[in-house]
Amino acid sequence: MRRRRAVAAAGAVSAGLLVLSACDKPTPLSTITVGRSSVSAEATCGGEGDTLKAAELTKCLKDTDIKSISVDPDATVRFGVDPDIADKRWTILMNGQPLTDESTKTYRTIPGSVFFNAQYGAQGDSTLVSIKASDGKKDSQSVTGLWSFKLKKEG
Repeated sequence: MRRRRAVAAAGAVSAGLLVLSACDKPTPLSTITVGRSSVSAEATCGGEGDTLKAAELTKCLKDTDIKSISVDPDATVRFGVDPDIADKRWTILMNGQPLTDESTKTYRTIPGSVFFNAQYGAQGDSTLVSIKASDGKKDSQSVTGLWSFKLKKEG
C-alpha cells in the first residue's frame, strides 16, 4: 500500500513538473500602489528583452484591456518594478509622453495630483500611465517592454 502511494506521489510530482516546463516564463511585474491599494501586471507589450517596433508601441498604448486603480489627488502614487526592469533603465509615461527621466531604481513616487493636472497633459478623470523599459543603454530610444495602467480620479 505504501509503495503505491509513493509511486502515485512521484507520478504526480513528475506530471506537475512537466506541466510547469511547458509554461512560458512570465514577464517581470510592475506595480502601482496608492495608499493601501495596489495593482500589479505583467507587460502589456514585450517584456522579454527584445526591442519593440514603433508600430507595436503605438498599438500597445491604445490597448484598453488594462488594470486600473483609484487615485486620490492628495495621495502619493508609488511605482515599483522588478530588478530585471530597473537594471535596464525605465521611465514613466503619462498618456504616451515621458513624465520622468530614466531610472535604475526599483521604486519611484509621484504626487497623485500630477496625473489629473492639465499642465502635465491630463484630460478628464482618468489617465493612462505606462512604465517603459529600455534596452539598458543610457538615453536609448529602444523600448523592450511596456506596462500600462489606468489611474482613475477618486472623489
